[in-house]
Amino acid sequence: MTGLYATLFSLYTVTKERLTNEERGATAVEYGLMVGLIAVAIIAAVILLGGKLTTLFTNVSTRLPDGAH
Repeated sequence: MTGLYATLFSLYTVTKERLTNEERGATAVEYGLMVGLIAVAIIAAVILLGGKLTTLFTNVSTRLPDGAH
Protein backbone atom coordinates (compact mmCIF):
# COMPACT_ATOMS: atom_id res chain seq x y z
CA MET A 1 0.00 0.00 0.00
CA THR A 2 2.85 2.37 0.80
CA GLY A 3 4.43 1.72 -2.62
CA LEU A 4 1.21 2.63 -4.39
CA TYR A 5 0.92 5.84 -2.35
CA ALA A 6 4.56 6.75 -3.12
CA THR A 7 4.03 6.15 -6.85
CA LEU A 8 0.85 8.21 -6.97
CA PHE A 9 2.42 11.01 -4.95
CA SER A 10 5.46 11.06 -7.29
CA LEU A 11 3.18 11.14 -10.33
CA TYR A 12 1.16 13.98 -8.79
CA THR A 13 4.30 15.96 -7.94
CA VAL A 14 5.82 15.59 -11.41
CA THR A 15 2.54 16.49 -13.11
CA LYS A 16 2.02 19.51 -10.88
CA GLU A 17 5.58 20.71 -11.50
CA ARG A 18 5.25 20.39 -15.27
CA LEU A 19 1.92 22.20 -15.37
CA THR A 20 2.95 25.09 -13.14
CA ASN A 21 6.44 25.81 -14.53
CA GLU A 22 6.65 28.45 -17.19
CA GLU A 23 8.90 27.49 -20.05
CA ARG A 24 10.98 30.33 -21.35
CA GLY A 25 12.80 30.48 -24.63
CA ALA A 26 12.80 28.11 -27.54
CA THR A 27 13.90 24.52 -27.28
CA ALA A 28 16.28 22.76 -29.62
CA VAL A 29 13.32 21.10 -31.35
CA GLU A 30 11.75 24.47 -32.10
CA TYR A 31 15.04 25.82 -33.43
CA GLY A 32 15.38 22.70 -35.58
CA LEU A 33 11.92 23.20 -37.03
CA MET A 34 12.67 26.84 -37.83
CA VAL A 35 15.94 25.93 -39.55
CA GLY A 36 14.17 23.21 -41.53
CA LEU A 37 11.43 25.58 -42.69
CA ILE A 38 13.97 28.23 -43.68
CA ALA A 39 15.91 25.64 -45.66
CA VAL A 40 12.73 24.54 -47.47
CA ALA A 41 11.93 28.18 -48.31
CA ILE A 42 15.43 28.77 -49.68
CA ILE A 43 15.34 25.58 -51.78
CA ALA A 44 11.90 26.49 -53.15
CA ALA A 45 13.08 30.01 -54.03
CA VAL A 46 16.16 28.69 -55.82
CA ILE A 47 14.11 26.16 -57.77
CA LEU A 48 11.43 28.69 -58.73
CA LEU A 49 13.75 31.60 -59.52
CA GLY A 50 16.89 29.78 -60.67
CA GLY A 51 16.12 29.86 -64.38
CA LYS A 52 14.96 33.46 -64.29
CA LEU A 53 18.10 34.58 -62.47
CA THR A 54 20.32 32.79 -64.95
CA THR A 55 18.54 34.54 -67.81
CA LEU A 56 18.78 37.90 -66.04
CA PHE A 57 22.52 37.63 -65.41
CA THR A 58 23.15 36.38 -68.94
CA ASN A 59 21.28 39.37 -70.39
CA VAL A 60 23.18 41.80 -68.16
CA SER A 61 26.49 40.18 -69.06
CA THR A 62 25.82 40.40 -72.80
CA ARG A 63 24.88 44.08 -72.57
CA LEU A 64 28.06 45.07 -70.72
CA PRO A 65 30.95 46.50 -72.74
CA ASP A 66 33.67 44.00 -73.64
CA GLY A 67 36.12 45.25 -70.99
CA ALA A 68 33.60 44.96 -68.14
CA HIS A 69 33.23 41.16 -67.98
